[in-house]
Amino acid sequence: HFLKLSNTFTSGAYYLISRSLGPEFGGSIGLIFAFANAVAVAMYVVGFAETVVEMLNDVDALMFDELNDIRIVGTLTVILLLGISVAGMEWEAKAQIVLLVILLGAIANFFIGTVMPSENKKPKGYFGYQTAILVENFGPDFRDEETFFSVFAIFFPAATGILAGANISGDLADPQSAIPKGTLLAILITGLTYVAVAISTGATIVRDATGDHNDTVVDTVNCTDAACTLGYDFSICEEGGCKYGLMNDFQVMSLVSAFSPLISAGIFSATLSSALASLVSAPKVFQALCKDNIYPGLSVFAKGYGKNNEPLRGYVLTFCIGLAFILIAELNVIAPIISNFFLASYALINFSVFHASLANSPGWRPSFKYYNMWVSLAGAILCFVVMFVINWWAALVTLLIVLALYIYVSYKKPDVNWGSSTQALIYNQALTHSLNLTSVEEHVKNFRPQCLVLAGYPNSRPALLQLVNSFTKNVSLMVCGHIRTVSRRPNFKELTQDYARCQRWLSKKRIKAFYAPVFAENMRYGAQLLLQAVGLGRLKPNTLVMGFKNNWSDGDMRDVENYINIIHDAFDLQFGVVILRLLDGLDISHIQGPDELLSSHEKPPVGAKDALISVNLVKDSDSDSCPSKSTSNQSSPLIIRDIKSPLSLTDQRLLESSQQFKKKQGKGSIDVWWLFDDGGLTLLIPYLLTNRSKWGDCRIRVFIGGKINRIDHDRRAMATLLSKFRIDFSDINVLGDINTKPKKHNKLSFKELIEPYRLKEDDMEQEAAERLKAQEPWRITDNELELYKAKTNRQIRLNELLREHSSSAKLIVISMPLARKGTVSSALYMCWLETLSKDLPPLLLVRGNHQSVLTFYS
Repeated sequence: HFLKLSNTFTSGAYYLISRSLGPEFGGSIGLIFAFANAVAVAMYVVGFAETVVEMLNDVDALMFDELNDIRIVGTLTVILLLGISVAGMEWEAKAQIVLLVILLGAIANFFIGTVMPSENKKPKGYFGYQTAILVENFGPDFRDEETFFSVFAIFFPAATGILAGANISGDLADPQSAIPKGTLLAILITGLTYVAVAISTGATIVRDATGDHNDTVVDTVNCTDAACTLGYDFSICEEGGCKYGLMNDFQVMSLVSAFSPLISAGIFSATLSSALASLVSAPKVFQALCKDNIYPGLSVFAKGYGKNNEPLRGYVLTFCIGLAFILIAELNVIAPIISNFFLASYALINFSVFHASLANSPGWRPSFKYYNMWVSLAGAILCFVVMFVINWWAALVTLLIVLALYIYVSYKKPDVNWGSSTQALIYNQALTHSLNLTSVEEHVKNFRPQCLVLAGYPNSRPALLQLVNSFTKNVSLMVCGHIRTVSRRPNFKELTQDYARCQRWLSKKRIKAFYAPVFAENMRYGAQLLLQAVGLGRLKPNTLVMGFKNNWSDGDMRDVENYINIIHDAFDLQFGVVILRLLDGLDISHIQGPDELLSSHEKPPVGAKDALISVNLVKDSDSDSCPSKSTSNQSSPLIIRDIKSPLSLTDQRLLESSQQFKKKQGKGSIDVWWLFDDGGLTLLIPYLLTNRSKWGDCRIRVFIGGKINRIDHDRRAMATLLSKFRIDFSDINVLGDINTKPKKHNKLSFKELIEPYRLKEDDMEQEAAERLKAQEPWRITDNELELYKAKTNRQIRLNELLREHSSSAKLIVISMPLARKGTVSSALYMCWLETLSKDLPPLLLVRGNHQSVLTFYS
């Protein structure tokens, strides 16, 4: 089975590495391995051509000179082999048996010749088995700057057939048993053969011989070498110029053999069959690589032809590479190049096996009895070391090529999942680090705003996700929470597809976040589930992020009650809370783009380019979003195509607004209104934003409350504090008029806003008032309104100041007012938030959990 070659020849080494280490290593080594096989075609053809030219030289039939004749014969040979490959390989597998018989006959012919005495061969250095010759040849005698490793590099391609079993694994009945047995037997048999040939030639032939029958020993000569003791004086060879002997004659096996033409036939069969095998394998590797679409530019070579899907384009590419190296025409130059590439392949195969063991994946179950991961690691290291010892600069170039290809694939991130050991090892590392992190107490220096974002389907509120991603990307955890209130829970398949689409959308938009859907009776229960259950150890959210509920006054007040209670629940669980309000709103689920939430292979139908995707509004469908526009009848992810119609002006503005955090913000300001000490979250988020390139040109302006007679003192104190926190700022504004009464018309606007939600208990009996308050707890009592009159006026006044000072800011970050749970009604609190944030640029209401998130110490 280790000699079989089939027309379904597969790319064993490429599959071994790519499916184990992943597309990054697999893609790079796939190209290198395919290139090595293409160059191997040249090596075998040049070996064949050298033998032919030697034979032509013996009969004085050279066309030009030896080098050019090798090029001519090699070119004609590779053209013939290409024709055979393209025409069909059905007969070639059977021909391998004939070639094997010839090869075995040639080897037997050589060993028979070693025991056959021949007087006419002695002048050429052959004396039969002699202990003196074996002793003399046993030690090294490197010449012409050759070393052990330079000779090793030339010899190494003889051992590159060890992957023959893996390369035809698709044709084997029992690969996991046949490959190790066949490979080990092949190595044992070929190894014994190589050693036996080396010992036989070393024991029968001297290193230098003249070929002249007259160079016999005379009495006056005093010599001690083996040839001299056997009656021949080859001392003249010390001056150079001898053509015979182990060091000079490449055809010594023909000289020794019983029938020299059979040796030539063996060389022809070995070189041509190996060249043909390499000419078939290289295109197959190219084709497999291209089909995986790791390098899109090479997809042209993926196309197959005929019933066997033959890679004809790959054959032409391999032919061109092989021909280029054939023109070098020197076997000793080509062989080290192949050695370098094959060693890199073997190093990565060994490393991939070690890596799979290190990952400790349950799916890695090697059946080979004598397997040991440390032997694999030692093999990988040895291969890399030998690469550098043979030729350090060639090894360096190979590694740089592998690294460049690795970086390219890592950057492109092909959509493949091969269950690689890299994935398994990442899991192991993540698990280990998460457990280690759990055992370490939290410290203020390492605080990160880990955000749970209630955004529904990720594409429903892109502005919310993009802004949060701006300050969490590569810094902290972000989880896109999705509360689904549905009458019919989808089956597992639908859930899996939804999850994959949402996570793929996040990846496509380069938003580094996890998607976490939950099913619940209403928004509050769903939020409670997420707040309590999302996260793992220290990788647990500590900040709740929501969109502002722009349409709260038009919907069911029960939704507002749930919305406000979610905020209270977050504070109860020691979460910080962040609410984003945009003037035009956040939810764009009713005007989706044409490819939203579709996977890369779920393309729109042909002819649907101009179709507008709308979302099916169905009763009892998914409540797909955070409470910032949630009703019981929310938009479903079911995407339907409708006739194209122009967007309304409102929707156009909403679409533009939804993309505003995706682009570079340019010069402007982030205005921080630090009105309460919440631990520092209100300052930390703007600082993290300005560290991003999109927000890098924005400066931080800080606004604080103060007294008119202490403005300079308060400004200096705040500047000192920010300097200690190492937060850059451009300006500090102390608002001495923050406690003045708001304008009358704004107070009247607030009164109109709360009017529909007042209980008006003075106009009804006490029992009826209590019953209505129990049924509709969001209603505002007269007593509550009077009790919090000062706080109400403060929100109205703050909105006036915000419009006066920050109307041109890129982003406003302001401390969010708190409402005591059970004391302030949901309607009044919602009116405060509405009044504070209306008619302003993008605004973040932020409130930390009063645990310090900033420290003076680095």
